[in-house]
Amino acid sequence: MPLNLPDRLPAIDILKEENIFVIDNSRATQQDIRPLRIVLLNLMPLKITTETDMVRLLSNTPLQLEISFMKLKSHTSKNTPIEHMETFYTDFQDMRSEKFDGMIVTGAPVEQMPFEEVNYWGEITEIFDWARTHVTSTLYICWAAQAGLYHYYGVPKYSLDKKIFGIFEHRMLDPLHAIFRGFDDTFYVPHSRHTEVRREDILKVPELTLLSESDEAGVYMVMGRGGREFFVTGHSEYSPSTLDVEFTRDNEKGLPIELPKNYYVDDDPAKGPLVRWRGHANLLFSNWLNYFVYQETPFNIKDIK
Repeated sequence: MPLNLPDRLPAIDILKEENIFVIDNSRATQQDIRPLRIVLLNLMPLKITTETDMVRLLSNTPLQLEISFMKLKSHTSKNTPIEHMETFYTDFQDMRSEKFDGMIVTGAPVEQMPFEEVNYWGEITEIFDWARTHVTSTLYICWAAQAGLYHYYGVPKYSLDKKIFGIFEHRMLDPLHAIFRGFDDTFYVPHSRHTEVRREDILKVPELTLLSESDEAGVYMVMGRGGREFFVTGHSEYSPSTLDVEFTRDNEKGLPIELPKNYYVDDDPAKGPLVRWRGHANLLFSNWLNYFVYQETPFNIKDIK
C-alpha cells in the first residue's frame, strides 16, 4: 500500500529497507485518490520506535493512508529530540477542527498511577471526547485502552501482583466478527503491563462487547459503539526485539524482572525471540482499517459526526 507519510520521517528509510512501500507527501499529491486520514496520538517515550512499529502494520492494506502525528500540549517528551517533535508532530489544539477516518492512541508509561493523577489527564480526556465526533473509528492500545474504558464507561483498572510480560495465547469470543477475519482459532499477542481490566466489569456494561481474552493475560479486546471504538490491552504492534530490549534494559538496571514468557527460543535470551504474533497483528490492523474505517467512513470527511 502507498503510505503517505510526512517528508523525511525516519520511519520511511527504515521501512524501505524492509521492502515496505511508502511514499512521502511530495509524491502522494500526484495521485488522484482520496486517502484515508489516520492520526496517531503517540504517548510512548520512544516516539520514533513507536511510529515505525505502527506504520509497519498500517502498510498491510491496499488503501492509501495519510498519516498525521498528534502530541499533547500539556506534556513534553523527554526521550525524543525536540527537533523531531517540532517537525512531525502537531498539538491537539491545532488539530481539533480537523476530522479523521481513523485514530490510534498508544500506551503510556503511567499505568501504575491513578488516572486522575496523570499530569495530562485533562487534555487526554478532552481528546477522547473530541474523537467521538471527529473520528470514524479509534483504536486504543494498552494504557490508552484502560484509560478509554475508564473515562467512557467507568471500567476500573487493577494492579497486578506480578507484571504480565511475554507472549500469550488468546482466543476469540465471536469468531465471525469482522475484526477477526482470517484469524486462526488461537493467536498470540505480546503483553507488558502491571495493571489489568477484568471481564466481570466489562460484562456489566451493556454498551461494551468483550471480543477476545486469554487464560493467562486476561481481557484482550473490547469493542464499543459498534466498532467506532476498540480497546486492545496488548501490544500486537511490537517488533520482534521490543520485549528483548525491555528485558535487557531492566536487567542491566538491576530491576526485578523475569524472563518474558513464551518469548525466547528455549527460554534462552542468547537464542533470540520466537516470533509468532506478526501474522495476526497484520490482520488486526488491516481488518480494522478495512471494515471499521474504510467501509464506515463517509466519502466527505466533513460528514463524520
